[in-house]
Amino acid sequence: MSNFTEIINREKPVLVDFFAEWCGPCQTMSPILKKVKDELGEKVSIIKIDVDKNQMLASKFKVQGVPTLILYKAGKQVWRQSGLVQKRDLVHIINSFS
Repeated sequence: MSNFTEIINREKPVLVDFFAEWCGPCQTMSPILKKVKDELGEKVSIIKIDVDKNQMLASKFKVQGVPTLILYKAGKQVWRQSGLVQKRDLVHIINSFS
């Protein structure tokens, strides 16, 4: 948990993907996140959290459904959405907080 807090408190944007292995939309989201990372490089950190393996963390952040994406900037949640998000939308959102 302290590691997670340390990561989201960084100055650059951190996108957290709460996902589950069994979730179809989460599997669709995975290559989209890779393309976002390829495009934005060091502008953003992307971390994936398996809700089945990290139930306490998922419940602390009130994750009701997967995938849930949360964007942090300097420790503050600046954007959140559940469900699929297209690459161009994610890039635009992340860039608006860079």
